Amino acid sequence: MIELGVNIDHVATIRQARGTYEPDPVWAAVEAHLGGADGITIHLREDRRHIQDADVEKLRELAQIKLNLEMAATDEMLAIACRLKPQMAMLVPEGRHEVTTEGGLDIVAQEGKLAQAVARLREAGIVTSVFIDAELAQVEAAARIGARVCEIHTGPYAHAFYTQGRDSESPAALAELTRIRLAGELVSRLGMRFNAGHALNYFNVQPVAQLVGIRELHIGHAIVSRAVFVGLQEAVREMKRLLREAQAVAPGGSR
Repeated sequence: MIELGVNIDHVATIRQARGTYEPDPVWAAVEAHLGGADGITIHLREDRRHIQDADVEKLRELAQIKLNLEMAATDEMLAIACRLKPQMAMLVPEGRHEVTTEGGLDIVAQEGKLAQAVARLREAGIVTSVFIDAELAQVEAAARIGARVCEIHTGPYAHAFYTQGRDSESPAALAELTRIRLAGELVSRLGMRFNAGHALNYFNVQPVAQLVGIRELHIGHAIVSRAVFVGLQEAVREMKRLLREAQAVAPGGSR
């Protein structure tokens, strides 16, 4: 059964906009859990623009479902992860001027450094994921450095979907979906877990959720946006229902 990891960074973004104590990301994690989330994702950025160190500590202690810590492969972040030991750490590229993560990690260009980071996390007993573009060379490099999970960047697919009239069968969207599928197939063949995420929402998620072998989707902005109107539990519940419906009609799914 496909799993849903809910990114709650934007709950912290609202809090930080006023520099106050609410809304509380821990409360958001509980609401997401009650709505059916299988995991919680947070990104502790170098500039601490939303999630703070104290949030990571409290969520690690109090969350009753898997905690996935997105992080750059810096000494500071590796030290935090090894101390707090989230169930999964996902290495991502990070730039101070980006609004959100803009592309996948270039493992090919920095294989030695990232292999050391993965080894350090593995020694601490943490499952290591890498966020990469749907490129076969990057998947192969992920296997070489010892990553256990590859999260394939779905942003280009989501962009094609949106710009082509929200049509999942447009040539542009289908081309990007094919790239994700081929990358995911290689991820599975190389013995890693096939996850995906970025810019997925209630309208574009099902074609991705139907891909063979996909294990987990990480979705944040769309869920928090829906939660403004229907509440976080219901927003998560709606997304989880879409994932289950998609897998039920996927190749090999139960019909």
